[in-house]
Amino acid sequence: MDYRVFATTFVTLFLAEMGDKTQLAAVNLSASTKQPLSVFLGGTAALAAVTGLGVLFGEGIVRLVPEVFIRRGAAALFVAIGVFMWFKHD
Repeated sequence: MDYRVFATTFVTLFLAEMGDKTQLAAVNLSASTKQPLSVFLGGTAALAAVTGLGVLFGEGIVRLVPEVFIRRGAAALFVAIGVFMWFKHD
């Protein structure tokens, strides 16, 4: 195992997830259900599944599409989601 890749992945995802809606959902579920262990285990399983899908998709797509286009596409999606959320009215 490459520990530099492990550490980079951990720090990147930890910082990306800190304070986002996933964490807020976990806080809300834990407070409302009074079942913190169940929320922790369910959240851990969900994040593991999503990360697994991302790794499989990323490994497959990089064989078909040059990395520069993947990075630009991801950046464009982040911007588009941000603009959508900025103008979304509830």
